[in-house]
Amino acid sequence: MPPSHPAWPWPAFIAHRGGGRLAPENTLAAMRTGAAAGFGMVEFDVKLSRDGMPFLLHDDTVDRTSDGSGLASELDWRALGRMDFGGWHGPDFAGEPAPSLYAVARCTRAHHIHSNIEIKPTTGHEAETGTAVAREAARLWAGADLPPLLSSFSEAALEAARAAAPDLPRALLIEGPVPADWRLRQQGLGCIGLNIDARHADEAAVRDILDQGATLAVWTVDDPDLARALFDRGCHAVFTDALRHVRADAPGLVR
Repeated sequence: MPPSHPAWPWPAFIAHRGGGRLAPENTLAAMRTGAAAGFGMVEFDVKLSRDGMPFLLHDDTVDRTSDGSGLASELDWRALGRMDFGGWHGPDFAGEPAPSLYAVARCTRAHHIHSNIEIKPTTGHEAETGTAVAREAARLWAGADLPPLLSSFSEAALEAARAAAPDLPRALLIEGPVPADWRLRQQGLGCIGLNIDARHADEAAVRDILDQGATLAVWTVDDPDLARALFDRGCHAVFTDALRHVRADAPGLVR
């Protein structure tokens, strides 16, 4: 079994952007896909529309994952509601809307799956996004068996999230190699640990993080052998797009 950690009560296998490669990312269809695949936890990205609605989107623009165009921060919620966020993935998902954080909370809680909410601010909107997402998450997950884990690459967003909802757990996302000052940054933000890139989760980096008592989740892990190696090193969780292969019931993955 993956190792336990008092600060990591969530499942060890996390469906990346809801449904991995099986559904259009960051949609309700993706959340249902992750649940149907047997995942007990999903990860998704949240930013703000121009009129302040927290909704799911990874990029600064809607161009890649919808039939619309433009910066998310310059589009209001009504305009976003007229866009198709599923057709790019295939005809079975045509017409899938961009969901609000409210809709995703209702969906995931109804399916009894836990959430890693990545605060993904449009560039230049870090603090306001961290504040709004954390406040809404605290409200929507009030009374849940486990709170959502908030994470972000943006330290400004995490600082704002801590001020807005200090009781929600947070993790610092690291782009590239783990920096030498990671512990100072993690503790300064009041984060429970790090979420790091699998390409930089070598034995030395993993041991350094775990020896200092931090939690460690690794993205994006699509190879079962790599997932097994990471758990053997002591990692607490992996994010995956390969929902059929990297999962709790995969042969040999969980001993």
